[in-house]
Amino acid sequence: MEKEAILIKLTEVFKDVFDLDDVVITPYTVADDIEDWDSLEHINLISAVESTFKMKFKMKEVSTMKNVGEMMDIIAERTKL
Repeated sequence: MEKEAILIKLTEVFKDVFDLDDVVITPYTVADDIEDWDSLEHINLISAVESTFKMKFKMKEVSTMKNVGEMMDIIAERTKL
């Protein structure tokens, strides 16, 4: 899956999880950029992303992701045909 398509889908996930219709994410977006992105919402976000992309993150991946771009890289790798 191309990264632009991943970012579009991720934006929809972020809108749903954080209940923000006007959220704008980029590969450089981090938790500090979104007011309600705390540890509990991070778990909800990961779960929603896994469901949307029909994949599972490894615990190490979840704990080391620094920004949305790293999440996109993992998704792109896992969704290759």
